[in-house]
Amino acid sequence: MQLTAGIIGAAHGLKGEVKLDVRTDIPAQRFYVGALLETDPAEVGPLEIEKVREYKGFTYVKFVQINDRTTAEALRGVKLVVESDEVETEPEAWYPHELIGLEALDPDGYELGIVSGLQPMPMQDLLLVTEPDGRVVQVPFVKEIVTEVDIDDNCVVIDAPPGLFCEDELIISPETHSE
Repeated sequence: MQLTAGIIGAAHGLKGEVKLDVRTDIPAQRFYVGALLETDPAEVGPLEIEKVREYKGFTYVKFVQINDRTTAEALRGVKLVVESDEVETEPEAWYPHELIGLEALDPDGYELGIVSGLQPMPMQDLLLVTEPDGRVVQVPFVKEIVTEVDIDDNCVVIDAPPGLFCEDELIISPETHSE
């Protein structure tokens, strides 16, 4: 299975350099001069890195095969991928394909929904959970909220703050409402 290490962003300058949306925890081991990267779609690559630099917290690369802005712009959105068997994983790191389909449970074991995706964000990723009624809830993927991920037991435990999921909504009945 192929995992996304980065996504090619906007062209930078006139000579084919591009900004990368880095999706790996080990960018120095993936993006270095001479690295040959497979792509998705496959017919675009492989691409060889000629130059890599960091500037203001962003990664920029120049590929051997790309020498002008127009060609660089055409690569926007192309994924740079690695085979999953080449990837060393941390004990508490999961890939989207491992999480999708897991049952989302509250701490008492009640079903909240099914994990339908993972959305990378600058500060922390969001776990996407589809509730039984089809509503998609964006759950911050932090240890304080997603307290357990159990791939073997096919579930995640979410200790959600009040109001995040539908059944947490406050319902005011006429009998309990006072004026």
